[in-house]
Amino acid sequence: MATVPGQLVWEIVKRNNCFLVKQFGRGNAKVQFSKEKNNLCNLNSYKHSGLSNKKTVTIQPADNEQGVVLATTKTKKQNKPKVSVNKSILKKEFPRMSKAVANQVVDNYYRPDLKKFALARLSVISKSIRVAKSGAKQRNRQAN
Repeated sequence: MATVPGQLVWEIVKRNNCFLVKQFGRGNAKVQFSKEKNNLCNLNSYKHSGLSNKKTVTIQPADNEQGVVLATTKTKKQNKPKVSVNKSILKKEFPRMSKAVANQVVDNYYRPDLKKFALARLSVISKSIRVAKSGAKQRNRQAN
């Protein structure tokens, strides 16, 4: 089976696909979002599209709510969706996770243009996973 170039796929799906969410702002200016699985920013653009790019990066919370899943696609297995995703679960503290994401995205020359967006997504997801410490609040000793 021959692979279709990403630019051609984007030209076909950019205006009409099942993942497209159109939000109308002020006047006739509209913002288009996308609910694609491999779209980091959820924006409808070729750069962020998970459908038209061969190399995609996804950061999602893990099923057990204790870690973050970093998933990248393999470029050789595009016609086999089940085995085309390389997943790794990150369960460390935030600085180590951010270093791992940066290494995977930038240092391996995978998608260096998505580093800022990947780290922003990681920051938001790690804040949502973090559990507040339970127990009594400590008093301010200098307040007396």
